[in-house]
Amino acid sequence: MKIVVYHGGTDVVEHPLCKVGRANLDFGQGFYVTDIRDQAITWAHRMADRRELPPILNRYILDRGTILAEARCRILKCYDQEWLEFIMSSRQGVDVGKSYDYVEGGVANDRIIDTVNLYIAGLVDLNMALQRLAAHQPNNQMCLLNQLITDKFLIFDGTEKI
Repeated sequence: MKIVVYHGGTDVVEHPLCKVGRANLDFGQGFYVTDIRDQAITWAHRMADRRELPPILNRYILDRGTILAEARCRILKCYDQEWLEFIMSSRQGVDVGKSYDYVEGGVANDRIIDTVNLYIAGLVDLNMALQRLAAHQPNNQMCLLNQLITDKFLIFDGTEKI
């Protein structure tokens, strides 16, 4: 199944690179996209404000079905203990994504990052963190961690100025 995905920022990214960004992001160092257009637009505006540049929305066709069938994938479907432990490890610098080509799941965004940080700091226990996270519906992000998979299954489809 092929789907349209987006990457918001300030640069046109025709040839995404997996090992350029920061290592301690939600799913590790990779190229992040989302199938939620508004989410990518929000990210593009955030980056544009920081960099004082115009926002750009990059659009791609992702062969998600083939990736799921052929690559090493991890799908984190909800804000649960598995998701929380993965995010916590990644944000603490553990390269948990190294075992995967593709990771998909909710974003540790402004709505829930306080809970994640409180859990990492040991100020709330697992049960309290999970209760707080349960109040939120996850949005979605996909992280391509393997350059060969990215080159083969993520096709640039243009940009939009927003």
